[in-house]
Amino acid sequence: WVYWSNWDGVGDASQSIQMQRGLSAVNLTTPSIGGSLNIITDPAKNSRGGMFKQEVGAGSLLKTTLNYSTGLMGNLAVSGAIVRKTGEGVIDKTWTDAWAYYLGASYQMNDANRFEVYAIGAPQRHGQNLYRQNAGVYDPDFAKGMDGYNPEAIWNGLGYPDSEGEFTAPADGGDPRLFNQNWAPVSSSYKGKQYWYMYGEGGLFGGGTVDRHDPDYLNERENFFHKPLVNLNHYLTINDQMRLSSILYWSGGSGGGTGTYGKIPTVDAAGNLGDDGHKFYYGPSPWTRDWNALIAMNSGTDDTVYVDKSALGRTHGDGNNQSVGILRNSINRQSTIGVISKLNYDLSDAIGLELGLDWRTAGIEHAREVRDLMGGDYYLNTADANHPDGKRSVLGDIIAYHNETTVDWLGFFGQGSYSSGPINAYGMAGFSTIAYTYQDHFTVADAVIDHGDPITTMQFKGGAMYDVNDNISAFANFGLVEKPPIMDNVIYFDGTVASDPANEKFQSIEAGVNFRAGNMAVKANYYITDWIDRNLTKAVTTGQGSSGDTDVIFLTGVNQNHSGLELEASMQVIDMLRLDAAAGLGTWKFVDDATGNYQEYTETGTEQTTYTYALKDLFVGDMPQTSMALGMTLNPIAGLSVQALFNYYDKNYSDWSPDAREVGSDGTADTEQVWMAPSYNKLDLHINYDLPVSIAGTKMTVFAHVFNALDAVYVQDATDNSQYNAYGSNEGDENGKMHKADDAEVFLGIPRYFNAGLRVNF
Repeated sequence: WVYWSNWDGVGDASQSIQMQRGLSAVNLTTPSIGGSLNIITDPAKNSRGGMFKQEVGAGSLLKTTLNYSTGLMGNLAVSGAIVRKTGEGVIDKTWTDAWAYYLGASYQMNDANRFEVYAIGAPQRHGQNLYRQNAGVYDPDFAKGMDGYNPEAIWNGLGYPDSEGEFTAPADGGDPRLFNQNWAPVSSSYKGKQYWYMYGEGGLFGGGTVDRHDPDYLNERENFFHKPLVNLNHYLTINDQMRLSSILYWSGGSGGGTGTYGKIPTVDAAGNLGDDGHKFYYGPSPWTRDWNALIAMNSGTDDTVYVDKSALGRTHGDGNNQSVGILRNSINRQSTIGVISKLNYDLSDAIGLELGLDWRTAGIEHAREVRDLMGGDYYLNTADANHPDGKRSVLGDIIAYHNETTVDWLGFFGQGSYSSGPINAYGMAGFSTIAYTYQDHFTVADAVIDHGDPITTMQFKGGAMYDVNDNISAFANFGLVEKPPIMDNVIYFDGTVASDPANEKFQSIEAGVNFRAGNMAVKANYYITDWIDRNLTKAVTTGQGSSGDTDVIFLTGVNQNHSGLELEASMQVIDMLRLDAAAGLGTWKFVDDATGNYQEYTETGTEQTTYTYALKDLFVGDMPQTSMALGMTLNPIAGLSVQALFNYYDKNYSDWSPDAREVGSDGTADTEQVWMAPSYNKLDLHINYDLPVSIAGTKMTVFAHVFNALDAVYVQDATDNSQYNAYGSNEGDENGKMHKADDAEVFLGIPRYFNAGLRVNF
């Protein structure tokens, strides 16, 4: 996965950032279905000058940006940017400590050859908030006001045996809406070191054996990552009709995320520690970690300590203190080398042809490391089969798992375009292959496992636009795209190879119309996208699989239909007033039940078992299917822009996993619709003002943004029938869950926050 934080700051160095919805004309090996982000950075098109920007905001945000472009110096142009961002975070302890850099250069060697080189990256660390909560934790009154939320889910504050309810606002006295379960206090007297690594130890970006971020608290979950990208581009004009563009690139990646490993003392919301007589999850929620209790256990002299009624034997003494629980890093270190080459040929003024190659190879290392021994001297790692009696592990040592994978892509495509008069059209076809290998270093064999022949995919896309007249144009697009299964669905973590890995398939049709007249513009389109054979696998461990004791089977019929209407409109009402509106009205559902067949070889022949999942007509979750936006922009005086942006969201079905709907051996299945979070709306305000003064030729702009200006309380994300934070009732399933509000775990939207700043162009 790539997150915007991996390249934070590149937006300040770009000429434009374009979002293309739908299939788009992207013709690379890895297809785009829902949309594409096109970031354009061209040093040769920048005028000489620079920009300095200073931002401050809620959560102690402080962000400084500096970029500069030389402009064309003969045949050479260079642009660069550097960004520094720090902050404590709006949500508790979601601090950030980040850098970003960008360097681009363009050299026109002669009329036929142009070279470009780019390097970008954003080494960063930030505290995370990963654990959703029952709504009653964040705001009991809001929770009780939701349909389907049982007020009895709220804890009454009494101890056993008079305790009733399960959820309560945190006891730390802070704003419950800002609660984050992924940190806890720690004594500043604890001086234990931590280990983490990106590229290099120490220096500007830190790394190695270091002090923790803050002496008074400790994050259970922290992310740290640096994903640099370097590419060399060559543009060759062969003749007036033919051009060749080639890109050689390297994309790295080093970092990971933190968490706990082993047994961790934890306190429930009533203040009861999970010890020899109590398990923390018996008490009310939310729980918090007790780092000080863990440090005392790991550095103490007890032969046996207790966590959640579990007796844990350990060694102790000078240099011999065994940690029963630690902090770990889950690391991902990757390196990708690739080439993208495209040959363009103008067959005529109207017809253009393009042939292309997309090749890349990647190596990825996954492992866990000891991050913080939490008062002890070592942790006993028993996950490595090469050390059957366990291995004493210290800071930076690899534990839990250690594997390396390779991914090799090769793709070819051809594309044609036609543009003449009122007609613009294009079509493309592509073919690609992908192959994976997997090596588990914690096995004695340490063998490289592959899946046999490479997996092949095809894609076909086309579209056309017709200008009916000067004001109206109509367009239509279609696509048939195959997407290979990810490696985890081809080779499991235990080395099991899927017997028949299936490609995911996408069939998409879109049609629409654009209208522009005078001071008004309207766009409307309708789309239908079928996601066929969405990868869902099941591990079968009956003992006689073709891959050994375990087989991985693919379920067929995991099909989704995404259809909907999208509208955009804008109107310049008067010189000082502009209105913008947009709407997306979607219906996204599972189309069929899913089935999978497993053939087991026995002494008397073969036996076939069928697995079925009841998915038909269930809504796709984790994204509002209805969204509307209305924007009003005022320019009352020269240089001043004030915008109010109102957003509305509905049909926000909670996230859920299809494997939760398996049909039981008795033929029964859970077919109830997943919980739909309440609709919500929020208002954002944006102000920009170009100061009517200039100092030494500079242009200064002040700006401010207020997000969720009305401080609305709403459910932004939800998980249906939470495994950890559902209330349940006697009327639900075997765990009392009924797909209702009190069975979901949620993130509420961030309360009102702001940022403001000054931008100086010179």
